[in-house]
Amino acid sequence: MNSKFPISNFILGDGNLVMIAGPCVIESASATLEVARALKEISQQLSLPLIFKASYDKANRTSVTSFRGPGLRAGLEILARVREEVGLPVLSDVHQVSEVEPAAAVLDVLQIPAFLCRQTDLVVAAAQTGKPVNIKKGQFLAPWDMAPVVEKARSSGNEKIILTERGASFGYNNLVVDFRSLPLMRSLGCPVVLDVTHSVQLPGGQGTCSGGQREFIPHLARAGVAVGVDGLFMEVHPDPDAAKCDGPNSLPLKEVMPLWRELKTLHVVIQQEENS
Repeated sequence: MNSKFPISNFILGDGNLVMIAGPCVIESASATLEVARALKEISQQLSLPLIFKASYDKANRTSVTSFRGPGLRAGLEILARVREEVGLPVLSDVHQVSEVEPAAAVLDVLQIPAFLCRQTDLVVAAAQTGKPVNIKKGQFLAPWDMAPVVEKARSSGNEKIILTERGASFGYNNLVVDFRSLPLMRSLGCPVVLDVTHSVQLPGGQGTCSGGQREFIPHLARAGVAVGVDGLFMEVHPDPDAAKCDGPNSLPLKEVMPLWRELKTLHVVIQQEENS
């Protein structure tokens, strides 16, 4: 089992704190590139490896009228520009097997959404590309239930599997993070990421869309670093209240630098303690 592997110019699972960040959905090429450039500058100043994340299609929105993004072809073209013009590795969701091949031609990491983490054909097809695959743990699964999911992915011969915690259903319209899940999933031999922004989501909490409690993002992020995650996932937007998707649980772009600086400091302390 390979618990660390390269992505772009860094190693995931080798003691680095890797950030996966970007807007929930691609709203436009200009807005996406703007956020990517801003995040890259912050990551370089803090020496934090960064994977840029944005969805070309949000296939599991609450309402049929919700904004979903530009779609596969146009969205991948924009992500390719982020990769080429900004110089960041890119990640996005794949929702069905037909998307996997074109997505793998552009993306550095393929992501399996939480609701689809048990879709065998999708998981296997993504892993068969040989690209790193980030599988989000379903809100309906225990951490140990991810073992068969990992086996599905590894059946392809691909060992570059990432597991992401994004909260578990806790009654109606609410999620809670059981921090025991992080070391439990790491015991499966995979790097582990904590998705702090989706973990503060209130699914369907506003009737036709999801709500969120973004004020708790820093608290969960600090806790994840203290536990010892390999990466943190957070959706970022210049103006979350105007975002077309997941605004209530997105981190304002202006708050990224102070939070990431604090997280980097905490990570260094934790690493020193573990190595002493």
